[in-house]
Amino acid sequence: MPLFAIAFPVFDPIAIAIGPIAIRWYALAYIGGIVLGWIYARALLKRDRLWGGPAPISLPAFDDFILWVTLGIILGGRTGYVLFYNLDFFVEHPSEIFQLWKGGMSFHGGFIGCVVAVFAFCWKNKLSTASLGDITCAVGPIGLFLGRIANFINSELWGRPADPSLPWAMVFPNGGPLPRHPSQLYEAGLEGIALFAILALMIRLGALKRRGLILGSFIGLYGVARIIGELFREPDPQLGFLWGGLTMGMLLSVPMVIAGLIIVVVAWRRAPTACTFDPANSPASKA
Repeated sequence: MPLFAIAFPVFDPIAIAIGPIAIRWYALAYIGGIVLGWIYARALLKRDRLWGGPAPISLPAFDDFILWVTLGIILGGRTGYVLFYNLDFFVEHPSEIFQLWKGGMSFHGGFIGCVVAVFAFCWKNKLSTASLGDITCAVGPIGLFLGRIANFINSELWGRPADPSLPWAMVFPNGGPLPRHPSQLYEAGLEGIALFAILALMIRLGALKRRGLILGSFIGLYGVARIIGELFREPDPQLGFLWGGLTMGMLLSVPMVIAGLIIVVVAWRRAPTACTFDPANSPASKA
């Protein structure tokens, strides 16, 4: 092992095992992200002053939405990984597509799945797409943080080779003998902690009163954070570096930065308005 490099603290990828039933850290990250996000979203929806009036989505309606967005995350994330990162392999081994326990999820695919879930749920329940997008994106960094921590625990998606003198350079058990950047932790800090803090501050300053502002900010800032993270992350071996040293993660994030900026500009041009939602007339309340 190179001098000064930190040995990776080997973790058991299985968090809980009861007989033949095994729950992996990655699964717990998804479960924890959804549950904690649900709790945080409900807290935001209860605070009328953040919205300039009654929240545009009732608590029962948001509770119903959780199933929709969960399916969107899982189906979109897996579909994105298949299409964007390893299509040739899955064409030859189609049965592997359904073996989620082996890993392989794409954030960009999961995000598209969330977008589809938001549009479909709002269309069915006659709710504001921008407002549901705002609340969904406000809690998104929680799941991103936990997911990156799970990547670290699983010793996957590790970073590029680092200068051996870097104090936190780490030798991963399946990453060869070279010390590497713990890029999963970089991404956990950028996509999780930093992004959550920025959005939380914006919400405190009244961003939810401008429909779409949190949505656009999340999309744009995540794209920037992901591009920065990709500078330290080893590209997927089946893809490697693409045009001009870019990675697939970078290429997929550039449109997010552009789209986020456009949404922010449109949202900022809207005058802050008080919501006129009446929970008694919501579809969820009549179910």
